[in-house]
Amino acid sequence: MIRKLGIFFLAFIYLTTNLFAAEVNFQGKTVRWLIPFAVGGGSDKWARYYGPLLSKNLPGKPNVIIENCPGGGSITCANQFAAMPAGDGLTILGDSGSTKFPFLLEDPRVKYNYNDWLKTVVLVSPTGGVTYVSPSTGYKSTSDFQKLKTVELKFGSQGATSLDLIPMIAYEILGLKVKHVFGMTGRGDGRLAFERGDANLDYQTSSAYLKVEETLVKEGKAIPMFSWGIVNPDGSISRDPTFPNLPHFVEYYEKVYGKKPSGPIFDAYKAFLGSGFSAQKMVFLPKGTSSDIVKAYRDTFSIIINSPEHKTSDNEEIGKYLQVSGINSEAVLKNTINVNAPAKEWLRKYLSDNHQVKF
Repeated sequence: MIRKLGIFFLAFIYLTTNLFAAEVNFQGKTVRWLIPFAVGGGSDKWARYYGPLLSKNLPGKPNVIIENCPGGGSITCANQFAAMPAGDGLTILGDSGSTKFPFLLEDPRVKYNYNDWLKTVVLVSPTGGVTYVSPSTGYKSTSDFQKLKTVELKFGSQGATSLDLIPMIAYEILGLKVKHVFGMTGRGDGRLAFERGDANLDYQTSSAYLKVEETLVKEGKAIPMFSWGIVNPDGSISRDPTFPNLPHFVEYYEKVYGKKPSGPIFDAYKAFLGSGFSAQKMVFLPKGTSSDIVKAYRDTFSIIINSPEHKTSDNEEIGKYLQVSGINSEAVLKNTINVNAPAKEWLRKYLSDNHQVKF
């Protein structure tokens, strides 16, 4: 009799749990996808690629709107999101390396904590990036590198602790004379500054650079130099799969200097390249959101990234990178927010001494 009651109890729990899970339905609702950057940059393009697919596949097929909320290098919007109460699944946040870096560097402006979002991360999107220069500098190929070192270069930046930290470190390692003009609200602003001639050096993440390649590069208005590369599990760097014919940063350095880059500055480059690009963009629900809603989003993104529709279009829209959803996204986030301590300390000192960043 006791055994039968136990079986009945377990069956009851199973049925009620699944009935509750089935209640996750967004029919007639609108999901706000917060993107803490301006329109036109890589994060904006990434969200606008996924937005219609999310609307199509979430339970109830809700309307999904992309809400750009730039400011503070993405810190402002992320702080506001972190202050939201556990939600009903109708507000999500898309971050970037520009959001992670200030947290990793313990920027005092940061009021969010990625540890709070370990249980609510629902998608991880790696990406890459390509840096390019204006032909007005006289640069056409690596043979012109020594000439480029004598030119004053201007780069439109979102801030010293934003994702633009990667090019800042790379340009420093290369010994280029770069004036970082802060205040851009997104990489789209940086590209516009480049197109206007206000900047002669720029980079874009993969999704945005694919458009630059089709326009500015083809028109001879931009000369690609190198991609950032992809950090492998063993710490080595390999070519970006989206741009296999372009040298990555380390290959470029070896070509112009005849040796490999080294030292704490290069360790910092590798550490932040991993957290800034290998797991660059993520989607979160507010801290404390119910597990059923989190599961609905994770299942939906898993459906999307395994769908024929995604597999035939991801090369054009977001590059050839393995997208991660489900429980695996938690493990990726854990690794992302653990950065080599010596590299972090070197960076904090460099930013304090050279860019008046206060920690």
